[in-house]
Amino acid sequence: MDSYSILYSSSHRTGLLARFQRLRSAGRMCDVVLETDGASFPCHRALLASSSDYFWALFGEATAERLACCVKLPALTPVGLDVVLDFLYSGWLRVCVRTLPDVLEAARYLQVDTAVSICERYITDNLSTENCCCYANLAERHALSDVLEAANFTIAREMATLLRERRDDLLGLNIQSLMVVLEAKEIPTVKEVELVKLALDWLGENGPLPLLQSNLLLSRLRFGLVAPVDLARLSHAIKAMGTPLIRSQVTRALEYHRTGSARPIRQNKQSTLRATNRVLLVGGCSSPDCPEQQVLTFNLKTRTFAPLTSCLPLRLRNHCVCSLGGFLFVVGGEVVSEADRKPVVTETSNQVWRYDPRFECWQQVESMLQRRTKFTCCATDDSIYAIGGQKTPADSNAPAATLASVEFYDLEAGAWRRGAPMPGPLHGHACAMLEQNIYVSGGLSDNSGAHLIPGQSQSRREVLCWDHVGRLWKNAAPMSIGRFGHRMASVHGYIYALLGMYEPFSDIERYDPGADHWTRLRPLITASFSYGMAAMPTGSVLVFGGRKWSDGQEVVLKSVLEYEPKKDQWREICQLPRPLTGTECTLLPVPD
Repeated sequence: MDSYSILYSSSHRTGLLARFQRLRSAGRMCDVVLETDGASFPCHRALLASSSDYFWALFGEATAERLACCVKLPALTPVGLDVVLDFLYSGWLRVCVRTLPDVLEAARYLQVDTAVSICERYITDNLSTENCCCYANLAERHALSDVLEAANFTIAREMATLLRERRDDLLGLNIQSLMVVLEAKEIPTVKEVELVKLALDWLGENGPLPLLQSNLLLSRLRFGLVAPVDLARLSHAIKAMGTPLIRSQVTRALEYHRTGSARPIRQNKQSTLRATNRVLLVGGCSSPDCPEQQVLTFNLKTRTFAPLTSCLPLRLRNHCVCSLGGFLFVVGGEVVSEADRKPVVTETSNQVWRYDPRFECWQQVESMLQRRTKFTCCATDDSIYAIGGQKTPADSNAPAATLASVEFYDLEAGAWRRGAPMPGPLHGHACAMLEQNIYVSGGLSDNSGAHLIPGQSQSRREVLCWDHVGRLWKNAAPMSIGRFGHRMASVHGYIYALLGMYEPFSDIERYDPGADHWTRLRPLITASFSYGMAAMPTGSVLVFGGRKWSDGQEVVLKSVLEYEPKKDQWREICQLPRPLTGTECTLLPVPD
């Protein structure tokens, strides 16, 4: 058998379509006329059948239209049919905002899938605040699932602008899109009460709906994020709010608001903010003795900082922070005031402040049993533990006393309870939670931390573990380095110990609880201390600011460092708006 080659010419198809287009323009050899709304389009039956599944079936051997000279298409507009026919004859689709609905209708009706795909891409690429509602309706009508998802996402992201400038577009939105948007986990800068008003206005504009549909719509609202006074007023707005299902949800929301101190452990979907976690940098300043009341939020995705709308009630240093149930708790520390324009530590505090990002408000809750500074705290599922630290004696001339005591805040009862004390007093230590056990490392057992100088630290290497089940303190393997004023982070089943004050090396180390063993890792880029630290859900560890020694002087830093445990690698990812030291960090869902 002779060998042969198969070669392809891309210009042949282009030339073929061009010749068909010339024949159509001249009205030559056309054997069928398509009519709609008084407009006629002479065409070639063979080309239509080979380009469209609709025409392939229409001109089949057993149909009445097989030999018909004229085919009426009353479902289509002349504009839509003309554009799709041009596409079949040329491969070019003319699309604009004005004609898109007609073109898409014609492409779907005539089953020209390639033209439909081009319309989908056009919509997705051109989604904006001005057209997202219109395009969502168009996508829902024609079952364009990918376009509908993109349009719904844009609506949720741009909801604040839509409510302010294009509310009528929202009131004309299809119910499926509105329900999807009201399920969104994040709707930036929009209060839930505004979403409730939107849903009620939409029902007033498009109702009455069947009971099942109105319940499905309203049940997607998060009534626990609406203030009780607004909730009581809106619950009587329309009849749909009085159905047994919605009335029970409103009642549960009002009960949630009355739970007081237990609110953080009474969380459910209806009281969960539509927001993602941000790192909160609480307190600190460019000078260790002059803490500020401002709270910064950090978005790791955009690597940007923004001030929280509400400031700390007090100027604090050596305080602790933690988050529980979507609430921020600021615990203890030293209260700093100004006298003759100079910072003065007025007292060691036992105060506890709770911040609710739902309503952007601070509330003072039950105070600790003991005043504490240079201590640690951590949150379990239903409690907050305060461990060790120092207290200021009544005699201001006497040295501060180091504490072994432990107490925990019982959120159910709204009261602090005494816990089992540590084997000995500690301050300047660090703690981390792992599998409901609390690990405490390093620190000092006396007051020498106040007089630490570089290279002469007597920091402890010992590690204690509070066994949550056995309710007792146990010894764990000691660190390889004595640390004071350091940080610990729990990541993916391991505990990482980071730098403390005046350590001779920059090493960090990792604790494996299964092997009860510490391993030294890559050193920190900068030998800093008094920094803020946060362990991210992704597994990375962030270090914010801090201080370091340079030419015999302390320098406050602006750097933000990221540590990737899987790669054992440090890198600087951005910088703080200003130098910052002494800040305390935690993760909290905060609206943009």
